[in-house]
Amino acid sequence: MEYTRLGDTGLEVSRLCLGCMNFGSDAPWMIDDREQSEAVIERAIEHGINFFDTANVYSRGESEEILGDALDGRRDEHVIATKVHGRMANRPNGQGLSRRHVLEQADASLDRLGTDYIDLYQIHRWDDETPITETLSALDTLVDHGKVRYVGASTMSGWQFTKALYEADVNNFERFVSMQAEYNLVDRHEEANVLPVCRDQNVGVVPWSPLAGGFLTGKYERGEDPTEGRAADDEHTRNRFTEDNWAVLDEVRALADEKETTPVGISLAWLLAKDVVDAPIVGPRTVEHLDEQVAALSVSLSDDEIERLEAPKTPVWSREIGDV
Repeated sequence: MEYTRLGDTGLEVSRLCLGCMNFGSDAPWMIDDREQSEAVIERAIEHGINFFDTANVYSRGESEEILGDALDGRRDEHVIATKVHGRMANRPNGQGLSRRHVLEQADASLDRLGTDYIDLYQIHRWDDETPITETLSALDTLVDHGKVRYVGASTMSGWQFTKALYEADVNNFERFVSMQAEYNLVDRHEEANVLPVCRDQNVGVVPWSPLAGGFLTGKYERGEDPTEGRAADDEHTRNRFTEDNWAVLDEVRALADEKETTPVGISLAWLLAKDVVDAPIVGPRTVEHLDEQVAALSVSLSDDEIERLEAPKTPVWSREIGDV
């Protein structure tokens, strides 16, 4: 396993982060088997992965519980990231980034994870109903109390992220050290949005959906109606079935054959070659999937090969983003 520093911090994380959204029972494509989830986590540790990402809303806390149980007794060897924003109670103050909700949910996540600190606590989305200074103040309090080590953000427009960094600086609040952005070979809109901010401000990038919900694995075919996999139940994944995306996948498959690897290896190698990217969040459902993803660390791409993969698409920012 290779390791890097997260953004401009001193925190060492593996070049691949294990995403834990699949662990739970909220959707048909998730792993509704705790032993299987724990086997994937154990395999990740065997590979040297020390970075794990979850969220309070993933199966309403079930994902956090599974991760916490799996890391019990060796928590300090690993970096745990979780997120806050989504609805956790059907009542007023049951979602969002108010001071009340952020502090309440941090304690709930700590309890489910079975730990007394969170390495990276992230706002899952921007909250139009709460002043960003209120949210930053709450996150600052969590750091002051030793419940959180670093704070990060996920999925927003470049101006929102820039505003958050500015308000943190002028108010002497903890600054976001990382950004989770949807980023892969067919979803490159962040190149025209938040990634330039991250590069300029030395913010670590931890891309989610690096394989485009399975599209870049090559498991789907043109003209076929998916009956299994995430695309069978997830509209955001099916919306990737466009002609320019198929053209990207054609190049991925062809290059994979030439280099005697897999579409997964090519797709992740492309992300890992980006200097702004610290650690893509992979979401394997099986040990075999994880082994294939880790193998991408040994795949190298030339500048010409990267240009070839990128040629079918031009990055354009769109506010239309998936809910995760």
